[in-house]
Amino acid sequence: MSIDPVTLAAILGMALATYACRFGGLMIGGRLAPTGRTKAAVDAIPPAVLTAVIAPTLLATGWPETLAGALTILAATRLPLIGVIGVGVASIVALRFLAGG
Repeated sequence: MSIDPVTLAAILGMALATYACRFGGLMIGGRLAPTGRTKAAVDAIPPAVLTAVIAPTLLATGWPETLAGALTILAATRLPLIGVIGVGVASIVALRFLAGG
């Protein structure tokens, strides 16, 4: 097996850019103290990002994924994170098995 130098350079470049953004965010974020509406917006980013990533999968793939997503969302209102992950994984495995996939 050989490694294409262009592909390797692209992967390393993307990794460098990713870590530069994360490091820059840590450096800048440590110096800023958001208040009021800015703080509320920053606090809302993780759920908004997760929703933007997960919603298309829930609605565009099939009924097992949609139902598993709904069960996971319901679990998230009552369980800690590890329980939510367990419900999500177990429900998608079971529903895909029932659907024959």
